[in-house]
Amino acid sequence: MQTLNEKSQLKKAELFKALHTRSGLFVIPNPWDAGSAKILASLGFEALATTSAGLAFSLGKADGEGAVSRESALENARAIVFATNLPVSADLENGYGESPESCAETILLAAQAGLVGCTIEDTTGVAGDPILPFELSVARIRAAVKAVASLSFPFMLTARAENFIYGRPDLKDTIRRLEAFADAGADVLYAPGLKTRVEIDAVMKAISPKPVNVLLGVSNSDLSINELADIGVKRVSLGSTLARTAYSALLSAGEEIRQKGTVAFASETIPYGTLNALFRSF
Repeated sequence: MQTLNEKSQLKKAELFKALHTRSGLFVIPNPWDAGSAKILASLGFEALATTSAGLAFSLGKADGEGAVSRESALENARAIVFATNLPVSADLENGYGESPESCAETILLAAQAGLVGCTIEDTTGVAGDPILPFELSVARIRAAVKAVASLSFPFMLTARAENFIYGRPDLKDTIRRLEAFADAGADVLYAPGLKTRVEIDAVMKAISPKPVNVLLGVSNSDLSINELADIGVKRVSLGSTLARTAYSALLSAGEEIRQKGTVAFASETIPYGTLNALFRSF
């Protein structure tokens, strides 16, 4: 098993932290495997983040239902870490356990996998009752922060409030949770599913000066990256969007073959030699 030496991990960690403290916004796209990570790195992105949905889909499983184990998620994250020289943060869902101790343990295992950041959600994984109680959610972030403090390098902990993405557009409770997570020591705050400038601006004002991550491509927001930068958003991620884009192309190609008996889609694909040369270059 490959391991990242301390010097290399420290360098990546410091680079990732610096992205959150410099002026302006940065985009952190979400590869789902080593190949997609290499493609995104070739385009000049400065950091990467894994996607639980992209991983689940690549394994032929549904996302958000506990179908992917912590071991599998960290194995996938490790492959992405070693695919490029970029800092990598991981989508670690709810920490793979409701207890604060589970979150803390997951953080330490993530660091061992070569990661320099992660996100932790306040979700249960239970249909019909998807959001953890407030006090437990905060206790989990406190435990994660304590685990981060034990590491020998800066590890950017992102705390997620999931109300909106689970069909509970309660902005007041979402802000309450984000404020509590910030007070508990989270480095970055994130409420996926926010759509409007008013919602995002309210979150920004409530937790300033902590950096905010905004999700594009999933919540049907028509805000552009430049508009989010003007608001003061620090980081933009894409969640499952890129993985869904790839699977959409595959589905469309398969449908053309089955329904029309043609392969016109092939004229729009990246040439074999180009793709092979890209992967050879890393």
